Amino acid sequence: MITVTALCLLDEANRLLLVRKRGTSMFMQPGGKPEPGETAAQTGVRELSEELSLTVPAEELTLIGTWEGPAANEADTLLIATVFLCPLTAEPRPAAEIEELDWLDLGQASGRHDLAPLLTDYVIPRLRDRRDARA
Repeated sequence: MITVTALCLLDEANRLLLVRKRGTSMFMQPGGKPEPGETAAQTGVRELSEELSLTVPAEELTLIGTWEGPAANEADTLLIATVFLCPLTAEPRPAAEIEELDWLDLGQASGRHDLAPLLTDYVIPRLRDRRDARA
């Protein structure tokens, strides 16, 4: 079982920021594993800084929920992810292990086969529900 924090950053066009880590083929949200003593929000803040050179205070993260399911890049491994909505405070720049950035239109995710299960099974439906509730 792997425990992670995942962050959802949306641009002005309501597209979701995705990252692909070096040596992998699946896109996912930025985030990662906690260091000893870190809360899920503290993990998110640290990972944003390390992976995307973004600075966001922990109190600006909004909890979306927690999901349990298959890990994208570790075979036969379960993932527990705490997922936050995070403001986009600047232009993200790939750093550390991030190889590539992509922006996903939430309405066009169904044709892609390179998305992590956390995205397809939990995050995209939740974000669509939030968007529809505001419309």
